[in-house]
Amino acid sequence: METLTKNTNTTSKKTYRKLGFTYLETAEIVVHLNELIANYIVHYHKLRNFHWNVDGPDFFELHQEFEDEYNTVKENIDVLAERIRVFGIKPSMTMTEILSVSEIKEANAAKMSPIEMVTQLLKDYDILHHKMLNVVNAALDTGDNVTEQIITDFMRALEKRNWMFTSWTK
Repeated sequence: METLTKNTNTTSKKTYRKLGFTYLETAEIVVHLNELIANYIVHYHKLRNFHWNVDGPDFFELHQEFEDEYNTVKENIDVLAERIRVFGIKPSMTMTEILSVSEIKEANAAKMSPIEMVTQLLKDYDILHHKMLNVVNAALDTGDNVTEQIITDFMRALEKRNWMFTSWTK
């Protein structure tokens, strides 16, 4: 953490501790957070399309599950963007940048069966999990316990949902 010192025209100096980390300490974390956000945004859009376009006997179940997923993702994106702001940086990306950074790719949900949608969701989970590990490792290297805990909580929920959707495919 950065320490700021103020001379108060007395014989002693007051020392203030800046909340957070220096730019150099957080640069790698922010890069990985932005990559995770980009992947989450494409994943979010894909989930909305799955929600709108799912058909068949599993409609009611998957329609609701996809909605639950995209609502969770939307909240996670906001948490990540606000974490970047804590570091004094503004998370801003155009859609072009998001699509170029994201490993998760768009899908034509209107032409997909429910099993194809869930299979695609599980592939996206693998990518998101990998991106989350990158953030955790960068946070641990810097001693950023808060970011590490946020992402660990996201990973715990993602791993559970992965198990549940994998079970659905059997």
